[in-house]
Amino acid sequence: MRRLFRLLILLTLILAPAGMAAAQTGPQRTDEIEAELVSMSRWATPGGTTVVAVRQKIEPGWHTYWRNPGDSGGPTTLQWTLPTGVKAGDIVWPLPERQRLQGLVNYGYEGAVYLPVPVEIPASARPGSTLPLRVKALFLVCSDEMCIPRELTLGLDLPIREGAAPQDAAHGAAIARILEQARRPAGITARATLENGVLTLSATGGPLAGGDPGPTYFFPFESGTIDHAGAQSGSWGPNGLTLVLTAGGKMAAGGLTGPVAGVLATSKGAFEITAQPGAPLPGATGSGALAPLDDAAPTPGASAPATGWIVFAQALVFALLGGLILNLMPCVFPILAMKAAALAASAHDARHARADGLAFLAGVLTTFIILAGALLGLRAAGEAVGWGFQLQSAPVTAGLALLMLAVALNLSGVFHIGGGLQGVGSGPLSRLPGGAGSFFTGALAVIVAAPCTAPFMAFALGAALLMPWPMALAVFLMLGLGLALPYVAISLTPRLLSKLPRPGAWMDRLKSLLAFPMYGAALWLAWVFSNQTGAEGLGLLFAAGLAGATGLWLVGAGQGERALGRRGVIHTIAGAALLLAMLGAATLAARAPVEAPSADAGTGELSSAPWSAQAVQTALSEGRPVLVNFTADWCVTCKINERTSLTTPGVKRAMEQSRAVYLIGDWTRRDDAITAELQRHGRSGVPLYLLYRPGQAGPEILPQLLTEGVVVEALKP
Repeated sequence: MRRLFRLLILLTLILAPAGMAAAQTGPQRTDEIEAELVSMSRWATPGGTTVVAVRQKIEPGWHTYWRNPGDSGGPTTLQWTLPTGVKAGDIVWPLPERQRLQGLVNYGYEGAVYLPVPVEIPASARPGSTLPLRVKALFLVCSDEMCIPRELTLGLDLPIREGAAPQDAAHGAAIARILEQARRPAGITARATLENGVLTLSATGGPLAGGDPGPTYFFPFESGTIDHAGAQSGSWGPNGLTLVLTAGGKMAAGGLTGPVAGVLATSKGAFEITAQPGAPLPGATGSGALAPLDDAAPTPGASAPATGWIVFAQALVFALLGGLILNLMPCVFPILAMKAAALAASAHDARHARADGLAFLAGVLTTFIILAGALLGLRAAGEAVGWGFQLQSAPVTAGLALLMLAVALNLSGVFHIGGGLQGVGSGPLSRLPGGAGSFFTGALAVIVAAPCTAPFMAFALGAALLMPWPMALAVFLMLGLGLALPYVAISLTPRLLSKLPRPGAWMDRLKSLLAFPMYGAALWLAWVFSNQTGAEGLGLLFAAGLAGATGLWLVGAGQGERALGRRGVIHTIAGAALLLAMLGAATLAARAPVEAPSADAGTGELSSAPWSAQAVQTALSEGRPVLVNFTADWCVTCKINERTSLTTPGVKRAMEQSRAVYLIGDWTRRDDAITAELQRHGRSGVPLYLLYRPGQAGPEILPQLLTEGVVVEALKP
């Protein structure tokens, strides 16, 4: 029967009238199905990956098919016609429904369904232009009585613009849900045995360990692997589950000659597994029988993961630990050193120190609430964003670079904030109003901490983004409490404060010294900005920085004039004019055209290729392990790992000896495909390091803080 359907499809392609190939945007329809090429985002950015989808609206009584159609039918196929440099990936198949017809079971879709496809946009794509995407879609549309091959040529004119694209109002949320629920590897190990026509699958590890997976069903990728109409039963154990299946015709005739691949759908999610031939895994039985799955029951794996009180409590603890460890990460050193100096200044005034510490805590928590609220709001609107999302925006990066420069100039005594005439001549930091200065320092600490993630943070943030918003905000607040806790604890402990040295002239020198890390932070952000835009944008940002520094110097000079009893009007007016010029130059910098990145940027001596799911599968099919590095230029931890642990001669030798392929997923700018991949592994930000091995169902997740030894050991066979 499968051959008959394929013959029908082939005949349709050959005999299709030429007029049908005319590409049209908008919905195209036949009597049985309406189809349209739609986008998840309102526009695509040069050098990024966007997601488009073939939307099917199937008439009642008809259905189309999954990649493995089951006992009959044929999958939807797409034949793309794309502009030069644009590349379309494979269909991200939504989990299918089981469709029983008499003695047959098919896997397919009814009603409305989206077939998402990632599309790579070349860096040379010109903002303001439009990319014409065309695809010839062949659907096999069937009812209980008949099947009709239908071919529709679909078109989408995709706008190209700079900046993060908002979600398409009509289709974005639906496509995003499919990506979030799509099958994904999850560190699951699986084995398959065939005995007397019974195929036994055992799967352990990852999310399957530690509890009842609920109703479970295995969708094989290959037809003929199992009897699709046969019952699927089994049991679960402390490490995973075991499914007992009836072998399909192909396997019954030819035996178990290789891995069995497919999607394991459970109440905990849908996971792609590859079961190697071998003895059943230990710990996959003994705790109870798997609940049967009725044909009418909702497809397992489609529901959102549970977020119970235990998970919530665990996320709170991990968030607190993650926040504490965040104090040790290099991205927050400049701010926290400044805070430490401020604490030393107030150490011998207990009341002042207590107020200072609490104001710092308020600044941290307030900023966390603002950032978390924005993050949760964007995700609720369907945007694919994660922790550190704000630094994916070139205008935000430029603004932060100029802010860091202004803070550094203030520390250097170029100008003074809040002290008025009385403040001139005293230490730079002391001119910041006590409570407001501490609050501002706390806010600044959170802003610069955003590019960093610490151990324990990954679980906490990943869980928070799946929780209701009140619970999610509580997790973010606990993260902020962990970040502020060391300083609050010291400020509330007079005995500890009394051991700090008394204020003196040494503090002014120390505060001036602390300006230089802030200059470094400004330069680092300028470098990130240059990678987001290009040389022209960087030049304009430097011009903005020069105008801003000169303007602030004039403002400081005006403050000095007023301290001497003069008006200082000319200085103030000239300074204000230059600050306006700074804003103009910064605006032009943010709008500068994006340049294509160089091929070897950021990878040191280690040869690499851009990440894509297809690239991973291609390398694995060649029998080669794959090391994937999800990174971003604004992620300090990522850059340190790359310099110290991923580009060393030892790692290079280990990569060559293992024939490993090194893939980089660059999240410096927004990339919905990378965001979706991070979410599949329970992460909301970078870094994330995955090591895939041929024949294993899922990747090994390496630690966030790497060493050369960890990478070399992981690459060993």
